[in-house]
Parts: sequence; structure tokens; C-alpha cells
Amino acid sequence: MTTMTDVARRAGVSVATVSHVLNDTRPVRPDTRAAVLGAIEELGYTHNTLARSLVTSRTRSIGLAVSAISNPYFTEILQGVEAGALQAGYSLLIADPHDDPRHERTVVRLLHERRVDGMIVAPSAEPAEMVGYLARRAVPAVFLDRLVGDEHDQVCAESTGPVRHLVEHLADLGHTRIGLVAGLPGLSTTTERVQGYREGLRARGLPFAPELLAGGNSEAEGAQDATRRLLAAPEPPTALITANNAMTIGALRALSELGLEVPRDIALACFDDFSWADLFTPRLTAIAQPSKDIGAAAVRLLLERLEAPDRPPRTLRLPCTFVHRTSCGCAAPAPATPPAAPERNRTP
Repeated sequence: MTTMTDVARRAGVSVATVSHVLNDTRPVRPDTRAAVLGAIEELGYTHNTLARSLVTSRTRSIGLAVSAISNPYFTEILQGVEAGALQAGYSLLIADPHDDPRHERTVVRLLHERRVDGMIVAPSAEPAEMVGYLARRAVPAVFLDRLVGDEHDQVCAESTGPVRHLVEHLADLGHTRIGLVAGLPGLSTTTERVQGYREGLRARGLPFAPELLAGGNSEAEGAQDATRRLLAAPEPPTALITANNAMTIGALRALSELGLEVPRDIALACFDDFSWADLFTPRLTAIAQPSKDIGAAAVRLLLERLEAPDRPPRTLRLPCTFVHRTSCGCAAPAPATPPAAPERNRTP
């Protein structure tokens, strides 16, 4: 079996230099690093990360708990996390909590038992037990997409401003009855998007009508039912906003079942752009979140926490982009423009 000594002999350097290259513990000249990496490749040397973790108490692994399978939005976030982790020399252990508080607590415990150095978690609507578990054990953690309080490191996209922008856009097209299919109660994203909806109505002098707000529970089936309820009202909406990509699919199914055509019969705008939104007929007007950037930012925050455990917590918000297509009823799309405030850092 090839050893570190064999690599050092082939590269013409000390064993300590090989260790510094492998563990990134000290700067090494580029030509020396290249010689070491060439020797590793030539000899087929495999670094014993388990042995190193016993010495350093670090496994160079990150636990990631997101509903990546059940929510396509999180798939892109996962890609951003993975790229950031690999660039920093960390591996990922991934678990899907399915947005279920009890399952969330279980998967976080299992990740912790596998001695990950820290965790990145997209919290459920009831995260108190999971957050308490991490806090009691002083596990470095970053929460993404959904906020749990300024005393934690967290990263998400702006939500209030972009939804307000959608409401104002639809109102400027002449709509006075604008419906919202909202997400799961208890999520910060749901609260902020409902707030943006109400702010947009106020900005255009439109009254808030409770019958135009329906909960879709952040899922396609729930949004399908919510859309049917909205359109069964005595005065149904003439325009509809869906608060995430899964609910957009559910709303479109309901509209199809009812024989309604977008935007001829009802205008539609959605929060969350996705790869096939430009393939629908009509093409979907949407708010695009910087999903991969959110994932990469979460990794950066976690690595900063690992290096400086006592630094103040940070909340990082990233701006969204308004993708103007035709489902809102406009004849021709305009160039993409950012509707929300620029990225900002906040420390309590």
C-alpha cells in the first residue's frame, strides 16, 4: 500500500510538505504542490481522512438537510452547496427531512451522529425542536431559505419586495382582483410573501380581500385545491400569483381542469422560476431566486463559523430577479430587472 513517505520520496520533498498539500495547512509553492499532486496521481495514493479526523477532531464533512427530492427548488440549492463544499475540500452527507418536523429532528440527529463538522438546514414550519437540538450540542449550523431568528447564521432570498412587485405589475395591467396562492403556514417565506402581497395592494390603492388569499401548503396538490376555491368565489380573481414553483404546477392543473386559458381568461405570475418555465404556453412570468448562490453562500457562512465560533451571527439576503414573460398578459416581455433590495448582511 502506498504511503505518504512514498509520495514524498517520488516528489523529492519532505513528508511534512506532502501533509501540508493534502491538508492545506500551510502555503506551498505552486511547483512543489504540482510535484506532490503528480506523485499522488502516479502512485495512486489515497489520503486516510478517517485517521486525520481522529487527530484533528474534524471530518471535513458537512451535513445537508433539505427537501431536495420533494421540492425542485432545493435541487438547485443543493448544487450550490455541493460546489462550494467541494471547492473548500469538504464532502456532503445529505438527508431529506420532507418538511416534516419530526423527521427533520431525526435526520439532523443522524447527521450529527456521523460527526459532520457542521450542518446546513432548510427548516420546517415547526423547527423549534431541531434548532434546540443543535443549540444544546453547540453544532455549527446555517439555516437557508427559511429564517428562524437573528441569533442564527442564515441565508435566503428576498421575498417581500419581489411579491409586491408582482402585485404592482398586475395592478398596472388593470387587474383589481388579484389572488394569491400562499405557502405553508409557519414558514418565514410564507409570511414574507403574504406581506409583499398586501404591500403591493396598498401601493396601488387596492383593498385586501380575504377571499382572494388561499393557502396551498407549498405543494402542487394543495395549490390545485386552493385555485379551485379562489375561482369558485362569487367574484373570482382576474389575476393569480403563486408563491412557489410546486404551487404554480398545481394552479395550472386547476386552471386546465376548469377550461381557463392563461392569460386570456386569467393572468398568472409566480414566485420561483424554473428551467422549463420558458417552455410553457404562455411563457411564465416569474420571480427567479438565486438558488445556487444561496447554497454557495450557506457554505461560506458555515466555514466562517467553523473558523470563528464566537463571531456574531449573520443573516444574508440575496436579491431576486423579475423574469418578464407573457403569462401576465403582456404582449412582449421586457428585459429582466431586479425588483428587490440589493444583497445585505445583517448582524443583530
